[in-house]
Amino acid sequence: MKMHSSQLEEVGFGFSSFVDVENIPNLTDTNEENTNGKTFEEAKAVLGSRKIREAKLMLRENSWHFTDKIRSQLWPALCQRLGKEQPNDTFYGDTVMLLFGTKELPNRSLILPQFVEPSHCHNYYLSREGHITAERVISVLGYSCPDVTYSPVAFPLAALFLHYMTEDTAYAAMANVLSCRSPVFITQTKLHNEITWQTCLLLAKKFTKNSIISLQKQFGGNHSELELLFSDWLWWIFNGIPFQHLVRVTDCFLMEGIKVLYRVALALAQLFSKLGSNPGTEWEEQFVHGNYSGAMMTFCRNLPVTPSKLLKLAFGIRNFSSASMAKMQLRTELMVKSRNTASVTSGPNLLKRARSSENLPSVQSQGEVRMASHTLTIKELLTVWTWLPIRITMYQPVLLYTTEEHGCSLTTFFVRVEKHEPTILIIKTCSGDIFGAYCSARWEERNLKDDKGVRQAYFGTGETFVFTLSPERRKYQWVGLDIGRNDDFDENGKGDIKHSSELFMAADNHMITIGGGGGSAIWMDENIRFGKSGHCETFNNLPLCPKGDFEIQVLEVYGFVGL
Repeated sequence: MKMHSSQLEEVGFGFSSFVDVENIPNLTDTNEENTNGKTFEEAKAVLGSRKIREAKLMLRENSWHFTDKIRSQLWPALCQRLGKEQPNDTFYGDTVMLLFGTKELPNRSLILPQFVEPSHCHNYYLSREGHITAERVISVLGYSCPDVTYSPVAFPLAALFLHYMTEDTAYAAMANVLSCRSPVFITQTKLHNEITWQTCLLLAKKFTKNSIISLQKQFGGNHSELELLFSDWLWWIFNGIPFQHLVRVTDCFLMEGIKVLYRVALALAQLFSKLGSNPGTEWEEQFVHGNYSGAMMTFCRNLPVTPSKLLKLAFGIRNFSSASMAKMQLRTELMVKSRNTASVTSGPNLLKRARSSENLPSVQSQGEVRMASHTLTIKELLTVWTWLPIRITMYQPVLLYTTEEHGCSLTTFFVRVEKHEPTILIIKTCSGDIFGAYCSARWEERNLKDDKGVRQAYFGTGETFVFTLSPERRKYQWVGLDIGRNDDFDENGKGDIKHSSELFMAADNHMITIGGGGGSAIWMDENIRFGKSGHCETFNNLPLCPKGDFEIQVLEVYGFVGL
């Protein structure tokens, strides 16, 4: 339904002057209107109370109509929680003058920063003036946020903000969203963009398993079609679902972050698995002809549920927590990075990398290691170097601790090592075996406590790995990376990671352990004299020394200069 300007004034819509209101459908649809919705002052009080759970529920359940003027204040307030940028017309105007030489809005489109995806400059219901204003906001962001290299959602989100905000307020809101690093709200690099869609697919396999199994069957068992479908997951939301649904999703997104987008995407996948192949629908022809991604977009644009029902389905997905999402995202990040590393460190590329002085310890560092080490030859050092995450090889190694110089004391070990991240442990046994571990976290994390005040037993991340150097050279990485590559998830949930496979590092005043679940890859006593090595579920490794039990001749720990 379209409305004339005279009608709009009577209803009192809360859109900005940048919106072409007459083109917005369903303006007077009151099915979603909550007559008991909170005012902004009431909502602000909840947000200021630091009762996070109450604030989340308020935003999920208070179904303000998508025309409600509350968002002109609510959305900037939510974004203000993420960063320090305040709306400042003078600062923004000065930056516009610096970039364009005038504050007058041009009558033609602007050249956009490279982080923008040209095919996804969705402006929803902005007027032409509003669209060019969105381009100007994005251009100023490109100038003030030079570290953002790829953020395809930035333009649609800025356009959405301009439906309710002034130009300088929309800029401040976007700057705060982009500045938030923990958690990241929108992708800012191509790597992170790839990580998010793969994470979304893995989350769907774990938490909406039956829907994914159903979709894969409907796709003829073709997993590549499933990957192609999920590679567009963000656009199901930002270019698919109706505008009133998107606005309600954004209410929650600005409070809870990307987790909301994952939940909504999983809910949409669930609905599509049930209704996607139904006959007589707008998307039937696309589905029948194998254009599943196109069918999904058409399905989203004709979504057969209300905004409230979509959110109820999304937040009704059980056992989906921030912690589980963070673990899955880390797992995907390591998987993607390991694939990139594999392409550099395997086959002919291995020689290419080994001959690159940029990715090797400097001659000076090699000389220092050769003089100080009682365990590593230069050849062994370079072997370990090819196993490290590429970003770590940019730094030079430094010997932090050795039993030959600093004595055999766990207390001394912690004093010299615990604040460094990452570290490499190298053990040489009295039998001549040489093995060790790359430890991704600081050893001082052994003292961290959870919300209940209980000290955590294990810590570290999936970048941790163990290895042998003598008598053979072999690396054992986290099993989660191998599971992450398994594309076949069956009815029994094949592909899930057990808790016992995420036991990376542990320590107290009496021992050090690396790896867990059925045994330890490395265990050492408090005197750094005796130890054990066995199979563990974290790395699915063979014992790192043939006899299992060992006596330590030398323990060395390396850190990295600049880290």
